[in-house]
Formats: sequence, C-alpha cells, structure tokens
Amino acid sequence: MHHFLRHRLAGVSERLAELDFLLAQPDVMADMSQFMALSREHTEVAAVAGRWARYQQRERDLGAAQDMLADADMADLAREEIAAAQAELAELDAELQRMLLPKDPDDARNAFLEIRAGTGGDESALFAGDLARMYTRYAQGRGWRVEVMSESPAELGGYKEVVLRMAGEGVYGLLRFESGGHRVQRVPVTETQGRIHTSAATVAVMPEPDEAQAITLNPADLRIDTFRASGAGGQHINKTDSAVRVVHLPTGLVAECQDGRSQHANKAQALRVLQARLQDKERSERAAREAATRKGLIGSGDRSDRIRTYNFPQGRVTDHRINLTLYKLALVMEGDLQDIVDALQAAHQAEQMAELEGQA
Repeated sequence: MHHFLRHRLAGVSERLAELDFLLAQPDVMADMSQFMALSREHTEVAAVAGRWARYQQRERDLGAAQDMLADADMADLAREEIAAAQAELAELDAELQRMLLPKDPDDARNAFLEIRAGTGGDESALFAGDLARMYTRYAQGRGWRVEVMSESPAELGGYKEVVLRMAGEGVYGLLRFESGGHRVQRVPVTETQGRIHTSAATVAVMPEPDEAQAITLNPADLRIDTFRASGAGGQHINKTDSAVRVVHLPTGLVAECQDGRSQHANKAQALRVLQARLQDKERSERAAREAATRKGLIGSGDRSDRIRTYNFPQGRVTDHRINLTLYKLALVMEGDLQDIVDALQAAHQAEQMAELEGQA
C-alpha cells in the first residue's frame, strides 16, 4: 500500500471518534440539517475504518504465517495462509483506494439527459433516437425511472432534440462521462448505393439540482411562453396550451416541458431543467478553466469533444478518451453499457489517484 494512503488512513479512527462525540451533542441533535450531514459522514468514515481494521488484521495474519514457514510441520499451512492473506490484502488495498478518493456530491443525484441531433441531417436525428433508446434501456436495466421532459421529433423518425429525466440510485455518477459528441458510421436507410455515412449527435448529462442549492432564478430574467403540446393525435390531442417554454434572457438558455397535461406542472419541470442547464454551464466553464492548466484523460464533458464512435459495419464501439474498443455494438445499442461505464469510472479513479500521489 502507498505510504500516503497509510498516512490518510491513520486519521480515520480519530475522525470517527470526533463524529461519535459531535453526534451526541444536544446542539447538533437539535439542528437536523447538521445532524444529517454528520450522520452521512459517519456512515462513510465508519465503512472506511472497518475495511482499514480488516486490512491491518490481515497484515498481522500474513506476518504470523511467514514466521510459521520455518516450522517444517506448519509450512504447507503457512503457505496457504500467505496466499489467502496476500490475495485479500490486494482486494482491500484497491477497495480502500476507491473509498478515499474525492467524491462529487452530485454523483448520487438524479440527472437530466439531453440529446441533440448534430451534423448529418435526417440520419443524425435517427441516431439521436437510437441514443435515447440506448440510454432508456440501460436505465430500465438498473431499475431507474425515465421521463420524457421535452422532445422535438424529426420528420423521418428520431429526434432533433429530446430531454430525459432519469431518477434512481447514483444516476449522475454513472452517466456523467456520457457528455460529449457521439459519432455514428453506418449506411443510412435513405442511402440507395450502400455508402457509409458519418453523422453525429451530442449528449449532455446534467445533475438534477437540489432544491436547497439550486440557482435562484430572477423572474425578470425569464420569458415564459405557453404553446400546444404535440401529441399522438385523435383523442390524445392536447386542446389546451399546457406546454411551457422558459427562456433565460441573460444567457439565452431555453427549457421546455410538455410531459404533463397541467401547465403549472410543466412550468415547474421546465424551471428545474433550466436550473440544471445553468448549473451545467457554470460547471463546464469551471472545468474549462481548470483544463487550461491540466487536461484530464476523461475531459471536461464539453459536447464539442468527440468522445465515442459507433461503427456499424465493423460492429464496434470505441471510446476515444480511454482507447477502449468493444466489438459488441449491437448489445451496446440495446443498453448494455456497463463495460463502458465501468472502464470510464476506473480511468477517472486512476486520474484521481495520480493527483493524490502528486500531492503527497
């Protein structure tokens, strides 16, 4: 184990004792927000302390087993114990590294997923629809709830733009690295000569704002329009102007919602999407400033970055940030994204670990 990790772990037990003391204080117990924040930290610190205690125990077991090697009668048993202790220590080392890495407080939040057709005309809109279906299938596989907040269908199918809300455990933390430009290479349905075309769509993943921390919107900065929501036709046609469009005048950012039949509910949802977009704008600008001095492997999530290529003739998907290529495109398009998500998480954790080592 790295020396700097041991140094950080040495203070875990002390912090746990501090938290035990603080949580027993009457003034802390009377302040529910402070009590909840300390309770969450206590849960995290206690988990690290437990794994660190187990690591230290297995180190002692390993030392005892190595001492037993000198005894011929116990040598075989000692070798078995050494192998078992070394294997578990390696697992605990990796686990403790992950537990000590800085956590983004937004990782546990729900997320808005915005997909827009890019270059490529009708084909890019069809690809945007394919991406929406891919992420929806992935979300359903994880038991998340998916809502269509707004959509702008294209004439030949797919979307010019669609905004999805995904609610569940750790949505933003798992999807945060999907932001960026997605490129597809395939023969479009409109192509008569079988030529491969390249089209693109952009994805933006935004954490749903916490009500207590959401950006305060000045009503004077907003223009709110109502319009008739598009529907399936027939008896489903919306005969009232229940759809809502909110424009943030200082930035020009726009959010729409037509999911519900209530204008009031749609306005509330559109405002939430607008707040998420404003926070995402601030986050992107901050990341761009940081990238001026250090360019991360994963990147800032700027949607101008080309992050991934979906090549249908070869059946492959390639994430350019981490040089990952998988020859399972059909499964990926059906929502089997976990291998990609896991690889991106691992690369991000490796970046964080390198930063921590550099600071040690």
